[in-house]
Amino acid sequence: MGAGIAQVFAAAGHPVSIFEPSPEVRSSIRTRIAADLRLCQRDEALAETVVATGDLGAAVEHADYVTEAVPERLDLKQSIFAELVKLAPAAAILASNTSVIPIHRIAAGLPTADRIIGTHWWNPPGLIPLVEVVQSVRTSEATVRATINLLTSIGKSPAHVVKDVPGFVANRLQHALWREAIAMVAEGICDAATLDACVKNSFGLRLAVLGPLENADLVGLDLTLDIHRTIIPELDSLNRPNPYLETQVAAGKLGFKTGAGFRAWSQDEMSALRQRLAAHLLDAQRKRSDK
Repeated sequence: MGAGIAQVFAAAGHPVSIFEPSPEVRSSIRTRIAADLRLCQRDEALAETVVATGDLGAAVEHADYVTEAVPERLDLKQSIFAELVKLAPAAAILASNTSVIPIHRIAAGLPTADRIIGTHWWNPPGLIPLVEVVQSVRTSEATVRATINLLTSIGKSPAHVVKDVPGFVANRLQHALWREAIAMVAEGICDAATLDACVKNSFGLRLAVLGPLENADLVGLDLTLDIHRTIIPELDSLNRPNPYLETQVAAGKLGFKTGAGFRAWSQDEMSALRQRLAAHLLDAQRKRSDK
């Protein structure tokens, strides 16, 4: 995600520096950014404008805007932000790309929480327009406005999330769907391939132009209420990860990274799926540009 976010800012003409402590990973950053640019059908040479360093202070000393994209561990994010508060310019906006952690937890105890904000990007960053801009309890209105304006200027579609809750908006919706999907497979209602086909060949086709609440208004809230009276009591209500998911992970079935998850995946199948996704997102991007 860090390389992908860097690619978007570089492609928009901004000078970009990346802090990466691992020499091995750092040496691959420009190659990965070039691959992202190629995927987005942009000039790969832009990758050469990105500076990668193992010195956090050097990376942020002249920054107006900083994005953190470390793993989803609260302690790690807190330690990074404690350093950023000391090392980045006092006026720099400090943004976290966390997927689910509330921003107030990351900013807890820091003296400049007014300039700390959530910016949740989606993968691949160059092709998904949404960035959720999460305003925490101490984030200033000026920080929110500046972040939204910056993201808009580089071609993103920022969405202002005014309540700092775990998962924000889009991930709460996505993982509610995933919870029910996993539960149905676990209960033997259908297999994983059938479930995915049901989504892709039905409501998945209309989601790009018809959001869930627009759909409810379209069919009528009276019908929606009648349906909910039957279906809501039947939906999965576990307040923890499904044991089936825990069993898959314990067995080493982690998805693409191990060649098996809910389904088995060959290298050709994984490559083909990635290519189909990129082609679909590029087509959607072109259609948005043509409007």
